[in-house]
Amino acid sequence: MSAAMRFVIINTDYPAFLEHLYWQHPGLAQRSYADQMQVRMASLFGVADFYSYNLRQLGHEVWELHPNNNRLQAAWAQEHNLPLARRPRRLAPAWLAAARTAAALGRRLPKRIGRFINRRLGDPAAFRIDEDLLAAQVRHYRPDVLLNHAILEIGGTFLGRVRSEVGHIIGQHAATSLPADLDLSCYELMLSSFPATISELARRGLSARPFQLGFEPRVLEHLSSGPPQYEVSFVGSFQAIHASRTAWMERLCEQLPQIRIWAPSLEGLAAHSPIRRHYVGPAWGLRMYQILRQSRITLNHHGNVPHYANNMRLYEATGVGSLLITDQRENLREMFEPGQEVISFSSTTECRDQIVYYLEHEQERALVARRGQTRTLQTHTYLQRMQELVGIVQRL
Repeated sequence: MSAAMRFVIINTDYPAFLEHLYWQHPGLAQRSYADQMQVRMASLFGVADFYSYNLRQLGHEVWELHPNNNRLQAAWAQEHNLPLARRPRRLAPAWLAAARTAAALGRRLPKRIGRFINRRLGDPAAFRIDEDLLAAQVRHYRPDVLLNHAILEIGGTFLGRVRSEVGHIIGQHAATSLPADLDLSCYELMLSSFPATISELARRGLSARPFQLGFEPRVLEHLSSGPPQYEVSFVGSFQAIHASRTAWMERLCEQLPQIRIWAPSLEGLAAHSPIRRHYVGPAWGLRMYQILRQSRITLNHHGNVPHYANNMRLYEATGVGSLLITDQRENLREMFEPGQEVISFSSTTECRDQIVYYLEHEQERALVARRGQTRTLQTHTYLQRMQELVGIVQRL
């Protein structure tokens, strides 16, 4: 076994997810830092504790920091007798959360109420990062490795402040384009699952290497079994970067009434979008996994990004045993065998035809789904990813 190292992992959460989490657990904001972190990780949202748990399994010490979770951060500051730059925002009352949920479901609200909701729950300042507190946390843990997942939120100025307190500073970023003026000079190494990002970082003269996403098998312990409840599901977002995804899904919705869609919201979609007729609501973490598990087929589309396969749904869907039908990307074969472990398409018409075929051929659908799950559980787990990460750090 390699020598034990100390890791600090910095990550951030979607504000909408945080609102949902604390609304779902009344009184959570008044509980200890450890309790709040445990509930956050148990939600299984994002990468949850998939990095830290598996690094600990490999014999390392790990602390995760979520600096835009002001309630969590306030608990840490209180327990360590530190002042706060700003008071954590008071949790929105239940009626306000319910109104926002109604809005997410596409129900019309009076404009005055809509503006009030956006002001209360959509204010980015409500999730502003207290960098003094974050610096105190890094100094407290003094890691051998600081791994920053939030490179857009935690910039070079902050990293320069804590550089003397850590051994190595590593950044990880996926697919969104990086601002030209983003200071990345503090990073000894950058990791990315997206080939286009690797190329972009290399053009900037940075050391960068590929590092794939994965699946955490412990998720399966939390899922109920039983026959599928959904014929075809899609779980994802419809933002500006997903314009091609939106157009694809709208065409499918016009032809396949059995599609069910979960998304954080439908803001930005046209009032007449056919997606609205198929929309069920938001799905975070555990609920998302359960939906995928209970789907005969789940769909994936990468949106308006360079032509590479690179999102978490590839592993989440196959990992829980659903048949994944995904858009064809030039590197997809490096992860899965198209036609054997996943099904790929190059047009909306082909996607529709694949859906119809596999709904009518259950044995073939189940066989491909089983092969996809086997591939993920054999070669795409977070334990394997963390073994790779430890090797990368050792070579530094």
